[in-house]
Amino acid sequence: MNPNRSYRPRLHTPVRKLLEEATFERTLAVERKRSERSGRLFLLMLLDLGGMEEGAGKRKVVARILAALTRSVRETDALGWHVQDNVLGLIFTEIPKELRATIASAMLARIKGILYRELSFEDFNRIEISHYLFPEEWNHDLPQRPSHPSLYTDLTRVEKDKSFYSVAKRGMDIAGAALGLLAGAPLLGAIALAVKCTSRGPVLFRQTRVGQYGAPFTFLKFRSMYANNDPAIHREYVKSLIRGSANNTSGPGTQEGVYKLTKDPRVTRIGAFLRKSSLDELPQLWNVLKGDMSLVGPRPAIPYEVEAYAPWHRRRVLEAKPGITGLWQVKGRSRVTFDEMVRLDVRYASSRSLWLDVKTLIETPRAVLFGQGAH
Repeated sequence: MNPNRSYRPRLHTPVRKLLEEATFERTLAVERKRSERSGRLFLLMLLDLGGMEEGAGKRKVVARILAALTRSVRETDALGWHVQDNVLGLIFTEIPKELRATIASAMLARIKGILYRELSFEDFNRIEISHYLFPEEWNHDLPQRPSHPSLYTDLTRVEKDKSFYSVAKRGMDIAGAALGLLAGAPLLGAIALAVKCTSRGPVLFRQTRVGQYGAPFTFLKFRSMYANNDPAIHREYVKSLIRGSANNTSGPGTQEGVYKLTKDPRVTRIGAFLRKSSLDELPQLWNVLKGDMSLVGPRPAIPYEVEAYAPWHRRRVLEAKPGITGLWQVKGRSRVTFDEMVRLDVRYASSRSLWLDVKTLIETPRAVLFGQGAH
C-alpha cells in the first residue's frame, strides 16, 4: 500500500477555516482517545512559524499554507492552531497499523514538497516541522509520560481548572497521612513485630511502581510473602487478567468469584490476614506524605503490568495520582474485570472532587471490614 496514494485528495475543496487553538486541542484529545480504543493510528504534524516576523507578510504566508494544505488533506483530517498564530497543526486520521513504520516519513516528505513549491525559499526555511504518531509506543523502561506533555493539554488543563482542588487535596493528603502515621504508630509497631517474628526477611516490602505520568517510585507495604519469592506466577496472572482470560475464582469463605490469585503459595499465614484486612497497605501513608501517592486515586501499577496495557488502559496512570484507596477498592475491588477497574479509575479522574475523595475515604472501612474481594 502506497502511503502517499492513500492520502492523495480526490477533489479540490474550498479553502477551509483554520480551527482556533481551543477547538484544535479538543479535537486532538478526542482523536487520541479514539485511536487508543480503535487501534487505528493518527499522525499529528506541527508547523512552527515562530521564525517569521509578525505582520502582513506572515499572514500572507499562513494564507498560502492554508490554501495549499486544504487541497492536500481529506475532509476527515483536521487543520488548526496548536499554538494560536504560531504553530499550525495537522491531524491525519485513520491510518492503518501496518503503515506505522513508513507513514510519518512519507507524509513529512509530502508536506515539505507541497510547502517548498508554494512558498519562497526564505519562508520555507523559517518553518520548523515536527511529527508524532498516536497512540504512542511506550518503551519498557517507563520514562516520564507522556513523552510530549504539550500534546496532552486536556490532562494539564484539568489540573489547572482544578487548581483549588489540587491544593486542597494535597493538604488533605498531608494531614491525613501524618495523622494516620502518628495515631497508628502502636498498630504499625505490632504488625511489624508480627511480620518479623513469623517469617524471615525484612518487615517492609519495597517495589518499584508506576506513578502519575509514568514516573517510577518506591512503593511500601508490610511484607505478606516469604522472602526471595519468584514473581513469575503473579506476572503471568496479571497478563492474563489484562487480556481478559483470567479465571473468576472463589477463595475460602468467598460467595462470589474474584479476579485475583486466591491460593498464592508465596503468601505467609500472617500475610494472608494482613491482605484480607488491608493492614499491609498502611506503610503507603509514607508514600502519601512524600507525594508519590494520594489517599484516594487509582491503584498504583507494577511496571510489568503497564507493559501489558492496551493503549486506552494507560489513561489510569496519566490522569490521576495513584492512591491507597479509590473507586475500585470501594465499588469493585477484585470482583470486577481489569477493564472495569480501568473504567472506574478513569471515571474517578474525570469527576474527582473533594467531596468524592471524602466519600471514598468514608466508604473504605466498610469495604475493608466486609472483605469484599480482598485476598
